[in-house]
Amino acid sequence: QVQLVESGGGLVQAGGSLRLSCAASGSILSINAMGWYQQAPGKQRELVAQITSTGATNYADSVKGRFTISRDNAKNTVYLEMNSLKPEDTAVYYCNAIIDTWGASKYQASYWGQGTQVTVSS
Repeated sequence: QVQLVESGGGLVQAGGSLRLSCAASGSILSINAMGWYQQAPGKQRELVAQITSTGATNYADSVKGRFTISRDNAKNTVYLEMNSLKPEDTAVYYCNAIIDTWGASKYQASYWGQGTQVTVSS
């Protein structure tokens, strides 16, 4: 079994900052790409930022220059540093990881965290 546990969400004023964390645990052989997605009420879940196992990053245009994704491979943890937050950043943020694990044999699967609420007030 593999679990992703997120932390760090909350309520912040516009212009403020938050740092999200997501730790993976369980039967992990290796972790490939890790990422953060946001889902606002009534909208589809969208990619915010992604980081590969070698550290290459990709960002949604709406967060470029404000958000920074990073990872600590020794801790199986991915972070999202969010600065200059705007009310339109308000959403539930989900962590995702592509993980090599095992059961009867080795396989790769996509795992999601439970989500953490980020609310930015104007």
